[in-house]
Amino acid sequence: MRKITIEPVTRIEGHAKITIHLGEDGKVDRTQFHVTQVRGFEKFVEGRPFYEMPAITARICGICPVSHMLASAKACDAIMAVRIPRAAALLREAIHCGQFVQSHALSFFHLSAPDLLLGMDSEITRRNVLGLAEKHPDLARDGIALRKFGQRVIERLAGERIHPPGIVPGGVAAPLSAPGRDAILKELPEAMAIARRTLDLFKTILDGFASEIANFGCMPTMYAGLVDPAGALRLYDGRIRFRAATGEVAAEFEAEDYAQWIGESAMPASYLKSPYFKPLGYPQGTYRVGPLARLNTAERCGTPAADAELAEFRARFGRVVESSFHYHYARLIEIVYALERLEALLNSPAILEEHVRARAAVNALEGVGVAEAPRGILIHHYKVDEQGAMKWANLIVATGHNNLAINRSVEQVSRYYVDGNHLQEGMLNRVSAVVRAYDPCLSCSTHAGGLVPLRIQLVSAEGVVLDEIASR
Repeated sequence: MRKITIEPVTRIEGHAKITIHLGEDGKVDRTQFHVTQVRGFEKFVEGRPFYEMPAITARICGICPVSHMLASAKACDAIMAVRIPRAAALLREAIHCGQFVQSHALSFFHLSAPDLLLGMDSEITRRNVLGLAEKHPDLARDGIALRKFGQRVIERLAGERIHPPGIVPGGVAAPLSAPGRDAILKELPEAMAIARRTLDLFKTILDGFASEIANFGCMPTMYAGLVDPAGALRLYDGRIRFRAATGEVAAEFEAEDYAQWIGESAMPASYLKSPYFKPLGYPQGTYRVGPLARLNTAERCGTPAADAELAEFRARFGRVVESSFHYHYARLIEIVYALERLEALLNSPAILEEHVRARAAVNALEGVGVAEAPRGILIHHYKVDEQGAMKWANLIVATGHNNLAINRSVEQVSRYYVDGNHLQEGMLNRVSAVVRAYDPCLSCSTHAGGLVPLRIQLVSAEGVVLDEIASR
């Protein structure tokens, strides 16, 4: 049997490869999305004081450190059994809005826009951010400006743009000043203008991607996201809701109950485990998280401009949108939502209150923290001893939740586009592009809980395998 290997998958965060197995007729027989790196944060944090966890887990990723800090800090809040001050909750959510803007801008403008605006079949040496800047300089500048705005929000509210020190167990490290708030509010209108004109431009090019929309992971799955009591979209806090492909709500539960509903299975060809919806079992319980899943799961966004865009999105593609190509569309709608929500938070008088941190020792031996990372639901689950030393940790990261769906999407795209008898670069680019639609963060997602597939080979200088040890 012949095979095609795409290694590495480009324009993603982390390391992965795709194997496409061909039959004798040259048609695709099966595919596999491999995550080829392992980080193991759950193991090497054991023994550390729980209050160090936000700073440690932020180092998992330089793109979404805020999301890890927030989920970690919320797990620590639960171990301390405290309710954080009102201003701290507002500031945490505002920081998170900045995180969503900068991360979504990176994904759309820098990683996916070369495919979308230069073409899936465009010249490979020019299908990158430099080629985009040459052909669409105004759009490239907008992308840089929007991401810069999001990073400045994080810096002003939490101290640094990357791995900020301002998110701590019990709240935040320092209150917000009125000048700091006003500086963000002054820049917010231009950021919103960029988001709106980018969204308008994207809607004009959609008709040119009918084939991709129909074949980029267009499949029935379940969807999961955080919602408030009224079912509106939430990014920082909320209950976990699962919605079925047919539209009905399949489950809704508090974050600390996640293990009753979400299982994890190891995959033999990847360091990334595969979560699944327990009531349906593995692999029937495939579900998706992230921008598209959040819009499918929630009843509405909860802010005026984003709700208007969501209504147009649903009028065009339906109440439950199946194609993973539309992660791009959903990502742009979420930027609008994050900017609107940020403005509302900053205009709340309570955000300037000076009491921003609750302090306590260990009052519970276990804590769960959940937040929506830009790529989807992020779960941090910790167990500590009486002195507060970490005994056990489990992290379920957005890309993990999406693992089964990514694998199914890769197979669907490969079967539709790839012809082993007449290979063209654009075929293989589409296989990579469906992975980019999910905006995976592979450095975040791999960990050491459960069975980790591992193979060690002793190879001679002549390339002969002399001995081998493999996990079972």
